[in-house]
Amino acid sequence: MEKKEIESRIKKVVAHVLKLDEEEITQDANFIFDLGADSMQSMLLIAAFEEEFDIEMDVEKAQEVQTIGGAVDFIAEYL
Repeated sequence: MEKKEIESRIKKVVAHVLKLDEEEITQDANFIFDLGADSMQSMLLIAAFEEEFDIEMDVEKAQEVQTIGGAVDFIAEYL
């Protein structure tokens, strides 16, 4: 799967979980500082990414990912 497709799917998941418009979500957007995710929403995002991509991630390492671009690279490693 290409990174552009991964990014697009990540943005859809983030928009749904955080109730944002996809246009607000950029590659360098920080989940906490730019998108307003709290710790509970971060866990919901991890679960939603696992479901979206049918993968099981290392939750501790996933929580260290700070940006959309970082999430793209992180998830690409699992695919």
